[in-house]
Amino acid sequence: MLPALSVVVPAFNEEGNVGRLVDEIATVLRGRLPFEMVFVDDASKDGTLAELREAQRRHPELRVLSHRQQGGQSLALRTGVKAARAPWVATLDGDGQNDPADIPKLLAERERAAADVKCLAGWRTTRRDDAGKRISSKIANAVRSRLLRDATPDTGCGLKLFEREAFLELPWFDHMHRYIPALMQRAGWKTVSVPVNHRPRGAGASKYTNLGRLLVAFADLRGVAWLIRRNRRSPVVEYPRED
Repeated sequence: MLPALSVVVPAFNEEGNVGRLVDEIATVLRGRLPFEMVFVDDASKDGTLAELREAQRRHPELRVLSHRQQGGQSLALRTGVKAARAPWVATLDGDGQNDPADIPKLLAERERAAADVKCLAGWRTTRRDDAGKRISSKIANAVRSRLLRDATPDTGCGLKLFEREAFLELPWFDHMHRYIPALMQRAGWKTVSVPVNHRPRGAGASKYTNLGRLLVAFADLRGVAWLIRRNRRSPVVEYPRED
């Protein structure tokens, strides 16, 4: 039986987090719907891959992919989505700060949403990060919202639910995972933000510095704004053959 939902999780140096995350996802989704978990190890230098291989012994739903060279979170996400077999994909960050218990909430919102809503984005209303990270994220979200007008209060949340086909039609570039709602809207789809839980990191450390995150965000914003300005769409009508 093909899964109804693919849960895609990119991970880099998340030893101590990914095993627990696999267990949590399985606990939340088993009995709800057919699902698969697709974890993509982005050439980790610690025991992340070994931890995932061990988790496969416990969970037949788990598929493990691994990059031979580190490609970044956006590439790992795209690798997982391309490999996914379900029409809809839920994503979480590999650090365990996104709560798998919120996935059913996103699924329920999708059922209530209009057919043209192709992305439901998590909104971390209460952040469990240090003050510096919260401040830098607040600045980046404010600037992004002003420039892109995507009506998304927290585009950086790793917890999202979107249609696989719609995602694969989006333009891909490094760090594009931060702009999925804006890119979905550019493609003509609607997006919805859903309040979700946010948890402290269980193990390891963040892969981004606050300054590095801001510098990358401002550089990418210019590119995404250009993509939106240069976008063109037109409805297509196909006429049947008249005999």
